[in-house]
Amino acid sequence: MLKSYGYAAYNPQTPLRTFHFERREPGPTDVRIEILYCGVCHSDLHQARNEWNGSTFPIVPGHEIVGKVIEVGSQVASFKIGDLAGVGCMVDSCGECPDCQDHQEQFCADTVFTYNSPDKHTGKITYGGYSNQIVVDQGFVLHVSDNLNLAAVAPLLCAGITTYSPLRHWRVGKGDKVGIVGLGGLGHMGVKFAHAFGAEVVLFTTSPGKEADARRLGADDVVISKNAEAMAKHLQSFDFILNTVAAPHDLDQYLSLLKRDGTMCLVGVPSEPHPSPNVGNLIFRRRTLAGSLIGGIRETQEMLDFCAEHNIVSDIELIAMPAINDAYERMLKSDVKYRFVIDMATLQA
Repeated sequence: MLKSYGYAAYNPQTPLRTFHFERREPGPTDVRIEILYCGVCHSDLHQARNEWNGSTFPIVPGHEIVGKVIEVGSQVASFKIGDLAGVGCMVDSCGECPDCQDHQEQFCADTVFTYNSPDKHTGKITYGGYSNQIVVDQGFVLHVSDNLNLAAVAPLLCAGITTYSPLRHWRVGKGDKVGIVGLGGLGHMGVKFAHAFGAEVVLFTTSPGKEADARRLGADDVVISKNAEAMAKHLQSFDFILNTVAAPHDLDQYLSLLKRDGTMCLVGVPSEPHPSPNVGNLIFRRRTLAGSLIGGIRETQEMLDFCAEHNIVSDIELIAMPAINDAYERMLKSDVKYRFVIDMATLQA
């Protein structure tokens, strides 16, 4: 076994702190990665504090991983020592079900998530990227371009693919009018991708102070969602709305902005259910309310390649590992533009 170390939550009440543990030795198809950067996702906080009631402690969060390959198994053909590599939200799946066969591993009933998930290899619980190294099967390791800021690439492994996938699935492109609800870790990537795909992009926010940033990121217009008059100007005009806000809120105010046959896709998981939408809002304009979950490995690689070609990365604040507890508190206040990333060189054994 490989002696490893990182930061863990030992229980929901106390701050994360140093944790020593073991990872498996690389098997024939495994890649061992020295972790250089790890993004901080809001789901890390949810799980570290057991807000979804499914955490197994101690828990090592982190599923936005960028690093360098330092060992490969005898059957690994797609990576070599020294390559840059990424690991996102998944590290394994059954490989046989219809979802896996369609390269949609995120929907597999036996998906193994990067942390807090039963590990098929060891029978233990997986540990994530707030650590010095990780061992992952080559089928779940991604190639990362050295032409981009590696720290800013890390959030693409979750925030990036979470927004890229639904925009691609609903074929957003030139001539479409697209709304992005919320300008946070997810929303700012949604604006960047929708703009890069050629759509007319409108950001909806409750914060007037975010208008300049939204336009810098690619929004053509910014609407303060509390302003009923401003919202009314956009009635029945959107082809697609990507709603990134996880906090429970009124969905009807956005559904009414969709054209006939328009779709609003939710990508944030609320701690409590959203108020139920007015069904008539869907029926009388044949609108769709949908959801989306990250993306498969093939699509995630496509997204990373697209980002390398178009010079797209996340807007980040780089932090030291010991600052993670302060970062969690700041995340709760939306005090980050727009994603924290841990410099793993600051991790001490």
